[in-house]
Amino acid sequence: MGKFANANIESHKIGGSHFQFSAAKIESLGASEYTLVTVVVDVSGSMNDFRSDVETVLKKVVESCRKSPRADNLMFRVVLFDTVVSEFHGFKPLPDCNESDYSGCIPSGGQTALFDAAYSSIEATIQYGKDLVKNDFQTNAVVFVITDGMDNASKFSAHKVAEVIKKSKSSEVLESLMTVLIGVNTDVGGLNQFLDIFKKEADIQQYIAIGSADAKVLAKLGGFISKSISSQSQALGTGGPSKSLTF
Repeated sequence: MGKFANANIESHKIGGSHFQFSAAKIESLGASEYTLVTVVVDVSGSMNDFRSDVETVLKKVVESCRKSPRADNLMFRVVLFDTVVSEFHGFKPLPDCNESDYSGCIPSGGQTALFDAAYSSIEATIQYGKDLVKNDFQTNAVVFVITDGMDNASKFSAHKVAEVIKKSKSSEVLESLMTVLIGVNTDVGGLNQFLDIFKKEADIQQYIAIGSADAKVLAKLGGFISKSISSQSQALGTGGPSKSLTF
């Protein structure tokens, strides 16, 4: 976390929970509108075989988005979870992110607090979006959750995730919120069925099942995430979310 220390970053507590997040100070921002992007990555023990490939996904996303005409209108946050949920870095302008930041960023951890990670990441997005809107910024958001396992360590439920997604719609803080669940190696032991049920119970917009993961397929994932971010950012100002893209 030390290399991300910045005087323009401040911490926030998520109300009603022990979760926290950090984000760029409002007064330091230069654009008039932002798409808030969060990539949530499972780092439980079972993800160990995919560590370098997932780091490559993050690098690909940053590389592609830095070249986008909308780069100055993107805020990027990365969350890691195993038994606990932690923040690799908070919301910061995409141009301040570098591919090299994500070398060695994926540790090997414990169990899978999938629901907690999804809940806290969406809640943080809503809370920061609310702060931006109060200060006359136009804002929408997209949250990607990447996992290869079934939840076995969360305090919150899938229905609690659905509640916070519903909150994002009813509060009208964000112009729109796009949510994408990405399952890795879903051909293993009933995982696909579990994640499909989670998608429906949590009211997540899109579920991508990667049946048998390898470096080639995960490289493709980086491109999919980048294009989805671009599409959602271009939708800002239309009053609704972008359409889900095909993986």
